[in-house]
Amino acid sequence: MLKRLLPTFCLLLPLSAAQAQQQEAPPPEPDTVLLVGQRPGPGLWKVSKGDHVLWVFGSYSPLPVKMEWRSQQVEAVLAQSQEYLSPPMAHAGVGFWRGLTLLPSLIGLKKNPDGASLQDVLPADVYARWQPLKAKYIGQDSGIERERPIFVADALFSAGLKQSGLSSGNEVGKKIDAIVKERKIKVTSTSIELPMDDASAIVSDFKKSQLADTECFSRTLARLESDLDAMRVRANAWSKGDLEAIQKLHYPDQESACGDAMRNAEFIKNRPGWQNIQERKKALWLKSAENALSANNTSFAMLRLSDIIGADSYLTALKAKGYDVVAPD
Repeated sequence: MLKRLLPTFCLLLPLSAAQAQQQEAPPPEPDTVLLVGQRPGPGLWKVSKGDHVLWVFGSYSPLPVKMEWRSQQVEAVLAQSQEYLSPPMAHAGVGFWRGLTLLPSLIGLKKNPDGASLQDVLPADVYARWQPLKAKYIGQDSGIERERPIFVADALFSAGLKQSGLSSGNEVGKKIDAIVKERKIKVTSTSIELPMDDASAIVSDFKKSQLADTECFSRTLARLESDLDAMRVRANAWSKGDLEAIQKLHYPDQESACGDAMRNAEFIKNRPGWQNIQERKKALWLKSAENALSANNTSFAMLRLSDIIGADSYLTALKAKGYDVVAPD
């Protein structure tokens, strides 16, 4: 229970939704039958200075459940890499024994304050949209009606992906981790730690805090109402390495709305260690990437595709620092 609930604070980061640049969604392309079998995903980005190279792999979500990822290019590059930069994340953790003392206070963490229901906290039109999607993807779960919209949105989206033959895509990262471990490659963490020295107070303050998470909930409903076919198209495109197709297919963004709901919550405002998460993650990754490029002939990193593509991407920042950046063909 502790392992599952404490990381909910890391909703300061994006939820487990698809990862790309977003606008309004156009009508989906007709090819929505999900690919199966072994697929390579996209090629690698090459970041270099002189003869020192950092190869970067772009992860993506959601992906077809029945797709098996395997990339001979990734395996070949890892075989000659001296260092692996793990994906940038944020962690909020406590020691095991201290965690046990927190368990009673974690009960009810996902509930709305003051016993409010979803119907109490959501606008009537949004709640009306929720009803058919709940029936379709979750069923007769009365308990979920007492949870905060941001947690309901995450549960609903995960259920919608599962029924649509899609998954979070975590298996790709697990396979890369297995190769890294097998080859005994040096691993450099690019994750930041969120301080939990006052864990009990954080939990207590969060449970009392109001969250502006209606927009997060509404946009999640919009994804499931209108974007599932396009999700399949994008998942297929990543599986085949067709980055151009992914970039052409935009969609309503619930990630930023859900992240903002947590980042702007009252329980965050008096805790500097829990602020500016995105900026701190990026700064740490860039520093780690430059160190790896300086120290090694060949290094490897994995980033979300949305952190690779775009004017404000991690690789754009490296290019601005004078590194050569070449996208895959």
